[in-house]
Amino acid sequence: MTAIHEFDVLIIGSGAAGLTMALNLSGKARVAILSKGPLEEGSTQYAQGGIAAVMDEKDSTDDHLADTLMAGAGICDEAAARLVIDNAKTAVQTLIDLGVPFDTVRESPDGRVLHLTREGGHSHRRVVHAADATGRAVETTLVDAVRAKGDITVLENHLAIDLIRSRNDGRRREACAGAYVLDILEEKVKTIGARVVVLATGGAAKVYRSTANPDGATGDGIAMAWRAGCPVANMEFMQFHPTCLHHPEAKSFLITEAIRGEGGKLLLPDGTRFMDGFHEKAELAPRDIVARAIDHEIKRLGCDRVYLDIAHKGRAFIEKHFPTVYNKCGEFGIDIAVDPIPVVPAAHYTCGGVMTDLRGGTNLGGLYAVGEVAYTGLHGANRMASNSLLECLVMGARAAGHIVEVLPSLPRPAALKTWDESWVQDSDEEIVVAHNWGELRHVMWDYVGIVRTTKRLQRARRRVDTLMIEIQEYYGRFRVTAGLLELRNLVTVADLIIRSARRRQESRGLHYVADFPDTDDRYLGPTVLKPGRSPNEGF
Repeated sequence: MTAIHEFDVLIIGSGAAGLTMALNLSGKARVAILSKGPLEEGSTQYAQGGIAAVMDEKDSTDDHLADTLMAGAGICDEAAARLVIDNAKTAVQTLIDLGVPFDTVRESPDGRVLHLTREGGHSHRRVVHAADATGRAVETTLVDAVRAKGDITVLENHLAIDLIRSRNDGRRREACAGAYVLDILEEKVKTIGARVVVLATGGAAKVYRSTANPDGATGDGIAMAWRAGCPVANMEFMQFHPTCLHHPEAKSFLITEAIRGEGGKLLLPDGTRFMDGFHEKAELAPRDIVARAIDHEIKRLGCDRVYLDIAHKGRAFIEKHFPTVYNKCGEFGIDIAVDPIPVVPAAHYTCGGVMTDLRGGTNLGGLYAVGEVAYTGLHGANRMASNSLLECLVMGARAAGHIVEVLPSLPRPAALKTWDESWVQDSDEEIVVAHNWGELRHVMWDYVGIVRTTKRLQRARRRVDTLMIEIQEYYGRFRVTAGLLELRNLVTVADLIIRSARRRQESRGLHYVADFPDTDDRYLGPTVLKPGRSPNEGF
């Protein structure tokens, strides 16, 4: 049978990385971009801080590189970091040309002078931003540009199930030839063939009970690539953002790090500052240190939050620089021009992912991965603030350029089998999915969180093994739904995180194990996992 749909390039994911790729491929290939919700939905639009780029003559790419390597705790890939940082200014200029309304301080004969803020880990002001809603400004602009193109097929409310492998790359080895995709609204599975497939699906922070990410951050691309035979690396390094709004009615609302960059102070419930006792940079220490410090104080005092105070900057300054935070907190009765903001850490960013080269290519022919789903080595053991959108933009454009080069030599997909669900039935036990969702996320939060122990990891290992078997059996018996597919991906990611965390018997960056509190030079390289070593893999 032939594929129901066929394209040159299928891009799975519609954040900054996927949209950048689509725009760079427009006019050069038949492109489809797949989004499991509306095109605008995804983690990018929730990024408040900005894009790190050297735009000031007092700054330098060498300084940006040094800061990135320092935050990465000794295991960044320096070549990857240099590549991304050297292309940062070009990436920002591309967004300016598209119309992203970055904040400026004045106009000059040479053009607009951008307002630059500073965030944790940075030695200079180098974060380009659009108030405190940079991600939304970038996403909206990129979406508008994609929709204006007449040759990009947009498939909204479509969730990829699995990649299709076929011997079609002309070199007598298996390559990626497309994907099986669930049309969520029509509740049917489509077969999509493509000469190239790109994973731009974002991260997996939804594997934790408390997260600053939207509901779609379920590790879909990482899990699909793993099942297709791709190695992953550094999955133990899950970043917890130090400051997420703590309020019973607030869901996943991040308090931008730029507030600390502009002088915000972290306070205990009695109003005492505490970060000076943890790091010389205090509130501007790297995220892993700040998150652990808050976690330590919450556990020490038996409280459920700390506070972030920016009120001393005055209402006019706050309304101008942080309108999103100001308005959102106001909805919950918190006037941040007067009162400190209650905050807690929350899972935020996946520093590991699918291993790629510096052109976005994976070990599977025809398959690329860009953005948070990918492991390039840029972030090492801890991502520095505002390097994430930067990586999406730089690597999205770079991977697209390589695809344009190689596309003429790639054959069209071979005949593909359509999805067969003749042997499954509709589920009459949806409660199983809901229950396992909740249990998985609680297990990960309690046992594989900010501070880990060998005993906690062992407990997580046993429970997640059981959940994997239960979910595998459920997946094999019933027709797929969006909730089931995301749960299947999440439990796969949880397994990878636990395995990676147990392997790294030291504390470095985001991975802190109380049994091994010091760094150990035996673990200077990345933690690489390869498929094929577990009876539960590949379901």
